Amino acid sequence: MKSKCEIDEILKKLDKSSETKVCFESVYSLLENHFISERELCWIKNLIEWFDFVNTVTVRAIMNNIENGVEFLSLDGVVISPFAKIGKGTTIHPGSQIRAGAIIGERSVIGPMSVIENSTVGDDCVVNATQVYDSVIESNVKIGPFCHIRPNSRICSGVKIGDFVEVKNSTLGNDTHASHLTYIGDSDVGERVNFGCGTVTCNYDGYNKNRCTIGNDVFVGCNTNLIAPVTLGDGAYTAAGSTITDTVPAGGLGIARARQTTKEEWATNFKKKNRK
Repeated sequence: MKSKCEIDEILKKLDKSSETKVCFESVYSLLENHFISERELCWIKNLIEWFDFVNTVTVRAIMNNIENGVEFLSLDGVVISPFAKIGKGTTIHPGSQIRAGAIIGERSVIGPMSVIENSTVGDDCVVNATQVYDSVIESNVKIGPFCHIRPNSRICSGVKIGDFVEVKNSTLGNDTHASHLTYIGDSDVGERVNFGCGTVTCNYDGYNKNRCTIGNDVFVGCNTNLIAPVTLGDGAYTAAGSTITDTVPAGGLGIARARQTTKEEWATNFKKKNRK
């Protein structure tokens, strides 16, 4: 096989190099692993032919997966690394990108419009309109739509993550639910935890990242702010609308909100005063 310098010389006329990415892998890596041939590169004379070459490589990667039992509803917008590993019976929806370092189990559903990069997804998962980077998703997990799984996260079996949820550098234990509008960052979360809508782990103080520790069977009420570092013991509850700064012991309830004051007839009087 030609050296990198020789490949660079062939592609120089196109302002490309051996490190140029095609289907998320370098041209040299594709050559080294015999996914493309030197002959294919030598025939490329202009950017139109380069575009045809990229399309050929893209379809080749998809067809290899079809031969291995992966299903595609449509090839529109689908790009797969030739070195990604996808299990039999998994379905890839339109607009999805399976990038370098991706490993996906069997019978999972990816997309539409999902990105999996340098991450592992287990068997029987659904990853819908979600981006996953440098993380591990175990089996029987449902994520999406519109979620972001950022690096160094581990999503354990049976977890359900709904729309507009972001997870970063955190572990979510088995059967934990975060159904919508939640940020979980730098947190160690136990099993069977329920995050109410609007929960935020406040992990950054302007200088340092701090961690939240949440035990098993915890119920986090809607619109709870967890000011890290903070710990919620097993079976603890937080009241909706609370800003939690101190440990809530196992089986305890944390309430951190102002007591309601009700002024009867206030709205009626206000409207009368301002009515024109």
